[in-house]
Order: sequence, then C-alpha cells, then structure tokens
Amino acid sequence: MVKIINSNGTVSIASEVFTNIVGDAATRCFGVKGMVALQKENGLYQLLRRESMGKGVSVSFGEDDTVSVALHIAVDQGVNLATVGRSIINEVSYKVAQATGVPVKRVDVYIDSVLID
Repeated sequence: MVKIINSNGTVSIASEVFTNIVGDAATRCFGVKGMVALQKENGLYQLLRRESMGKGVSVSFGEDDTVSVALHIAVDQGVNLATVGRSIINEVSYKVAQATGVPVKRVDVYIDSVLID
C-alpha cells in the first residue's frame, strides 16, 4: 500500500488498484492477447479473463515512494516481442503515474505464451 501525505490529509492506495491499472493498460496494447497466471497443480499457464487480470501482475513498493511492477502476458503469433514489451513498459508507466501520481521505478514484462489463432 502506498500512502501519499500532504497538508490536507493522507491518501492510501491499495496494491489491488495498481494491479487493475497495470492489467488494463497492458491488455490494451497491440499484440497482447491477455494476462496469464501459472496454474500450480499442472504448471501450465492460463489465460485470464478481464475480471481476474490482476492475478498476472505483482506490485512492490520502494522505500523512495515508487512502485515496481512485474506482469505476465500472452501475445498474438507474429508480433515483434521486443516492440510489444517496450510498448507495455511505456503504457503501464504512463497510466500508473497518471492515475495515481506515484512514480514507476521499474516494469518487468514476462511473455509466457504466444497464442496461435
């Protein structure tokens, strides 16, 4: 949880807010099929529905009032993986900073699956 303190009071932002913003921003990028999560019982990756996108995202908070994000995604076949990764990093950093006012220190993108139509 992040706490923003100013002269008028305190605003606390839960980590779930960040995971929802990150999941939404990432899935809106070109070539991203969706967020994925590792299933513990069989070790396979599962494509998440829009309601549970936050399961593919982990958020950590720094001592310097910044946030770091790691997200797991599935992409469409044929897209340039480096370009998709850069696009996600830029979009997530912008959307999180814009929505919360908290600077993003790091965004790690893990491409866990390429989906073939």
